[in-house]
Amino acid sequence: MLIVISPAKSLDFESPVRISNHSMPEMLNESHVLIEKLQKLTPRKISQLMGISEKLGKLNYERFQTWQPEFSLENARQSVLAFSGDVYQGLNATTLSEAQLEYAQNHLRILSGLYGILKPLDLMLPYRLEMGTKLTVGRKKNLYEFWGNKITDKVNSAVTESGSEYLINLASNEYFKSINLKKIKAPVITPEFKELKNGSYKIVSFFAKKARGLMSRFIIENEISDPENLKAFDYEGYNFNPRLGSENKLVFTREN
Repeated sequence: MLIVISPAKSLDFESPVRISNHSMPEMLNESHVLIEKLQKLTPRKISQLMGISEKLGKLNYERFQTWQPEFSLENARQSVLAFSGDVYQGLNATTLSEAQLEYAQNHLRILSGLYGILKPLDLMLPYRLEMGTKLTVGRKKNLYEFWGNKITDKVNSAVTESGSEYLINLASNEYFKSINLKKIKAPVITPEFKELKNGSYKIVSFFAKKARGLMSRFIIENEISDPENLKAFDYEGYNFNPRLGSENKLVFTREN
């Protein structure tokens, strides 16, 4: 099965990297077009566009100004090690073995506003550009229009190359919307994670994000190919709840 996850706002370009295996993003030409547009914006415009503080606007202005398409282990790092948000805390890629990282390379994709789609070992430079950003590029009003069906095509190719029959959606709605489901050539399975609160099960964003990373790791560690085997997921107290969800939406619950 092929897993898709979201990127993270939090980045780690400081911790030592123990692996040298890497690959290159496949849509750097498109990334370069976006960067050229972003390089024309002032720090204040970037803050306004992204709804972020002046300090973050200045940081990302500097990132865009120094961005270059020549990536190496000296100036970039593997995407699955560069992102450090809640999903990636659950995935905890730094503790995966080389064999597990190779499996992830074939069965995991990270959706990205700047890079379109990334393999785990694809090198990337630090950036912030959420998929929902209303960045106008030529006649394209936003990033969804800019990427069009290009991300979908890459996902379809990755599904085929992985030898999988299923697409596992562990991305947020903002990022999964970049995929045109009408053109996806595989059944989509979406796991959901809920906490028992005041007598009912509810999605709690922080926990749900981390659980998506945990589920990604579960699939990688066990090399799961049959969605039925996803129901065995039991990391950090979660269990499959057959009373909730449906055939294509598997719900996992826990009591805190």
